[in-house]
Amino acid sequence: MQHFVLGTAGHVDHGKTSLIKALTGVDTDRLKEEKSRGITIELGFASLSLPSGHTIGIVDVPGHEKFIKHMVAGAAGIDMVLMVIAADEGVMPQTKEHLHICSLLGITTGLVALTKIDLVEKDWLDLVYSEIADYLKGTFLEGAPIVPVSAVKQTGVQELLTAMDKTVSRLKEKNDDGIFRLPVDRIFTMKGFGTVVTGTLISDKIKVGEDIQILPENIAARIRGIQVHNASVEEAFSGQRTAINLQGIEKSTLERGNVLVRPQTVWPTQRLDVFFEYLPSNTRKLKSRALVRLHTGTAEIMTRIVLLETDELTPGEKSFAQLILAGEDVVVAGDHFVLRSYSPVTTIGGGRILDPLPGKHKRKNKKILSDLQILQNGALPEKISVLLERAGFGGINIRSLAFRLGVNVKKIREALEKLFSSHQAILLASDDTTALSFHLYAHLEELLIKSLADYHQKNPLKEGISKEELKAVLPSTVSAKLFNMVLASLGKKEVIVSDKDSVRLASHLVQLAGEEDALRQSIASTYTQAGLTPPSLSDVVSSFKDQKTKAQTIVKLMLKDGELIKINEDLCFASEALAKLREDYKAQLIRDGQATPATFKDLTGLSRKYIIPLMEYFDTSKLTVRVGDHRILREKQ
Repeated sequence: MQHFVLGTAGHVDHGKTSLIKALTGVDTDRLKEEKSRGITIELGFASLSLPSGHTIGIVDVPGHEKFIKHMVAGAAGIDMVLMVIAADEGVMPQTKEHLHICSLLGITTGLVALTKIDLVEKDWLDLVYSEIADYLKGTFLEGAPIVPVSAVKQTGVQELLTAMDKTVSRLKEKNDDGIFRLPVDRIFTMKGFGTVVTGTLISDKIKVGEDIQILPENIAARIRGIQVHNASVEEAFSGQRTAINLQGIEKSTLERGNVLVRPQTVWPTQRLDVFFEYLPSNTRKLKSRALVRLHTGTAEIMTRIVLLETDELTPGEKSFAQLILAGEDVVVAGDHFVLRSYSPVTTIGGGRILDPLPGKHKRKNKKILSDLQILQNGALPEKISVLLERAGFGGINIRSLAFRLGVNVKKIREALEKLFSSHQAILLASDDTTALSFHLYAHLEELLIKSLADYHQKNPLKEGISKEELKAVLPSTVSAKLFNMVLASLGKKEVIVSDKDSVRLASHLVQLAGEEDALRQSIASTYTQAGLTPPSLSDVVSSFKDQKTKAQTIVKLMLKDGELIKINEDLCFASEALAKLREDYKAQLIRDGQATPATFKDLTGLSRKYIIPLMEYFDTSKLTVRVGDHRILREKQ
């Protein structure tokens, strides 16, 4: 079932509240000050049953210029407008400003109630009727029904109801982005129930018992009860005026402008990418970085507008812009906004939000402007590609994409699958469908290859770099998971060789020449001549004095190549000497059936300093196995 909300609009004292009372029987002026002054100050609410049986919610907004911000708050989430114009005054300043605001907020449907007809003669009424019809040309209300009515005498009320019913029947179901949010426009306490908030449910639905977040303060709460049109329900839907009883929340912690959302579906922001229309009715140019008042949902926030295409706008011009907010706002891509000047306070323009969580941009940047053009008019896969690139190496998950595109998760998932299959995106994590730009993934591969090449150039004697050291030179936003994915990918392509701890380019080979080769031959000679009684490794390295570092590096290469064999932290042997000893030791074991330190000494003539480490080495290299105080050959030799 479709649910719609109607909002009133019009100049102060043109009879909006009286008309709503005549239509519904509800006096929406509830405040003592409203009664005494005879004007609407705060938002009022009612519901109306139309002749077709359809029930709509009504938001009655203030008409006085001092309370325009309340009018903007009330207009958030309405589907159609009832423009109220008094027959004795006709089109007035707030008539025009309210019409601008409704247009900027994306409202495209409505009708006109020509009120107070009991105060004018027929000729005057005809004149005002014609004036209104002319004024509305070129606006979304051009051709809309204009219904003469008197709330006092109940004249034309039935005709207005019929016209409203026909208008509602032409409304199209709103595009639901599937992201529950309810901007709070009223907060009060009910005895026995606690804190209640009201607002128009902009998208999706909500049930009693669900957990929610209240943003931007990030307050956790649970829904204790829901009312729609003064009736308790278990579930409320998009487009309904909704009252929600919050469990365990104090009224003092909330304010108009708060937004109810599901946890981890919407995030507060202080920067917005937008497409902005500067109204033709303005009388001066708008300069970049001007201080303005931003209205979204039910919030008002002081803001600077940074024009991204030009230094200033003349009335009637449009531009991509970035809004820098003094406080946090809670919006989703595709939401409409209104800007009012700082002083004097008048409505100057508005538009739509393209990205609710962008980074800082350079002005007049072709790439930025191209991306914004795609976010405004591009196909969904193109829009996703822009956000994947904006997200960088951290990637972006499907819920964040929904929030930053204002598109249902199901549609985003379908578009992502196409991007994955066409190799335009990489699946980084399946649990929350985190995606990464393939362009960035390829760039990271190139960056890793370049980092390895640079390392090899600076360290020609080292076979590879440790994985920990390599990751440290990459951007900090590269996660361990992404790093390992790229290593695996490059390894599969045989571009790199990666073992447990280190990485090298597959094309990299350590080739010693000149001084380094002479040093290697000298070390090899030391171990070859020493046979089974080599000096300690530290003594060998120290013997080269000013070349200790190079000597350490070359020893590592010799160990890697198998020219030397290390049996403990400070004892190495020439591989040929150790190979010959292995064969002699094996022959002894075959002959005697077992070996002890004493028989090993008889075999080698070595001291205990070498005997014990060598026997343990042959254990670990799986020639022998220790049984008590002696060794025997392993079964498979």
